[in-house]
Amino acid sequence: MAELAGSSVPRRALGRTVRELRTEARMTLDGAAAALECSRQKVWRIESGLGVVRGVDVRAMCELYDARPELTAGLVALAGETRGKGWWHAYGEPVPEWFDLYGGLESAACRLREHAGALVPALLQTRGYAAATHPPHPDATGEERERLLEARLRRQDLLRRRLPRPPRFEVMLCEAVLLRQVGDMATMAGQLRHLADAGRLRHVSIRVLPLAAGGHAGAVAGPFVLLDFPPGLRVDPDPPVVYRESLTGALYLDRPAEWAAYERAWASLDALALSEEESRRLILKTAEELHPG
Repeated sequence: MAELAGSSVPRRALGRTVRELRTEARMTLDGAAAALECSRQKVWRIESGLGVVRGVDVRAMCELYDARPELTAGLVALAGETRGKGWWHAYGEPVPEWFDLYGGLESAACRLREHAGALVPALLQTRGYAAATHPPHPDATGEERERLLEARLRRQDLLRRRLPRPPRFEVMLCEAVLLRQVGDMATMAGQLRHLADAGRLRHVSIRVLPLAAGGHAGAVAGPFVLLDFPPGLRVDPDPPVVYRESLTGALYLDRPAEWAAYERAWASLDALALSEEESRRLILKTAEELHPG
């Protein structure tokens, strides 16, 4: 089991991508294994993210599947990270920007718990709020801006998909998020009403941490997301992951001690937050004060 040491995040991301490449190349596991002159089990283990991966094996797979050179370079670099204990993904390097690591984890999770201390979570943002929160590059054309906005909003399909079942999404929202104006007052009021509506979904829970809670554990930890994954067909299920994002990159933590620390922080928030109904009333009251009607 020693080969499983290290972060599972780059292993899972790498496995998912090479599996997609093989599927696009219309090759079976047996066919790929024969062409690579290795066992079917080895190809399956790489695709399943079950162990440390060698760059030479990834390069051979990319050549077999006729992957683009920049994609090959990104995946080979990612293979070098499969031994890492914790994993930092810098946007653009060493993995290209198109490589959406978090999106893959988010779509595979059965439970998402997000502490939002500054902004409304991306999965719950309205179009107006999202546009005001993520200003495009100044040189982007109108078409490019719209395409980027659509890509951000498309993530929200996760909460309304039929199959597989959408994940349980629990949000701890600091009261300051309700008071911080993003866009004009109408945009902000619309966002708050959207939050109240989203909280009525059976699998969505939105609770507010009142300002009176003071210097709680979330204020120290900062924004974070806890991702739990469903048990798979393998003996060992995918370990849970803590996700933290910054301006230039994202940190993925999945060591047991790290997970335990954030679980304790979440438990502290759970004890301090308003109930779902109390939170909904506060959200709607704030919206009404911002923009009556």
